[in-house]
Amino acid sequence: MTELLNTLYVQTPGTSLHLDGDTVRVFHPDQTGRHLLPLVRLDHLVLFTGVTPTDDLLLRCADDGRSVSWLTSSGRFRARLVGPTTGNPLLRQAQYRAADSPDQRLHLSTAMVAGKIHNARQVLLRTARDTSGHRQTTLRASADLLATRLTLLGDAADTNAVLGVEGIAARDYFAAMPNLLTNPTEWNASGRTKRPPTDPLNCLLSFLYGMLRISVHGALEQVGLDPYIGLLHAVRPGKPALALDLMEEFRPLLADRLALTMLNRRELARTDFEQLPNGGYRLTETGRKTVLGAWQHSRRRDWRHAQLNRDVPAALLPLVQARLLARHLRGDLDTYQPWTVN
Repeated sequence: MTELLNTLYVQTPGTSLHLDGDTVRVFHPDQTGRHLLPLVRLDHLVLFTGVTPTDDLLLRCADDGRSVSWLTSSGRFRARLVGPTTGNPLLRQAQYRAADSPDQRLHLSTAMVAGKIHNARQVLLRTARDTSGHRQTTLRASADLLATRLTLLGDAADTNAVLGVEGIAARDYFAAMPNLLTNPTEWNASGRTKRPPTDPLNCLLSFLYGMLRISVHGALEQVGLDPYIGLLHAVRPGKPALALDLMEEFRPLLADRLALTMLNRRELARTDFEQLPNGGYRLTETGRKTVLGAWQHSRRRDWRHAQLNRDVPAALLPLVQARLLARHLRGDLDTYQPWTVN
C-alpha cells in the first residue's frame, strides 16, 4: 500500500521556508506563531513567485528525493529541483529506443490520444445525463463527434497523423465546453485560448494543467523515465515532452472536470480573477488559494482503474500509469493501456 503524501503549495509573496530539524518552518512577517510541517509527510514543494526557500532546506529536499518546483503567479512552470537521477538506466535506454522507433511511437501516441478523447467524451456524456433540452442534445452530438474522431486514430500512419486527430478532437471538445457550464456568459467561455488565456475558464484550465504537469513530471522521475524524451510531442530543449504525452489522458477528468465543477458550483467569483493589460486573465492570490485547496481535495478522490481492477486515488494515477508505461517499455507488458473511465 502506498501512502498518499502531500504537496506543499506556498503562494504568498514574502514567505520564506526554513529547515527546522525534520520539519519545514513557514515564516511570513505578517503572520504570528510557528508554522511547522513534518518533511516525512511531504513529497513535493510548489513555490510561487516571491517565496524563498533556504539553501539548507533545498539540499535536504534533494537528499531525500523530494522535488521542488517554482511557478509564476499565473501557474506557469519556471524551474524544478530534484536530487540525483534515480531508476534503472536500462529503462531509459529502452525509452530512447522507443522514441527512435516509428512503430513504437505510433502505438504509444495512439493509446495516449485515444485515452484523452475517450475521457473527454465521458465529460460531455456525464454532463448531458444531468441536463435536458437543447443543451443535452448539443452535448450528446459533440460526444458522438468525438466518437468519430476516435475511429480516425485507426487510420493514422504516423505520430504526425495522431497529432492531427488530437488537434481536431480538441477543437471539437472545447467548442462544446460552454455547454458544460450552467452560466457560460458569466465566464465569457468560448473555446480554448492560451498564452494568454482570454477568459476566466481558460485561465483556470491553464492553471490546473500546470498543477497536473507537475504531478506527471514527478511520477515519471520517480519511476526512472526521462520526462524530456517524448513519444507524441516533439523533443525540444527544455520541453518535458513525455510529461506532456502522459498528461493527455488525465486532462479531461482531473483538470477540466474540476474547473467546470468549481465554476458551476460558484466556488469562484469574477473577483477571483483579474484581467491584465494584454487582455489575458490570471487568478488573484485569493483565487489561487481556493483553487489549490480544491485541487488538493480532488487528488484524494478514488477513481476506478480497470487494468488494476481496484480504486486508485487521483494523486497516484500518474504514478500508476508511469509504472505501466515503464513495464511496457521493458517488455513486461505487450501493450500500454491509457487510464480511462466509463
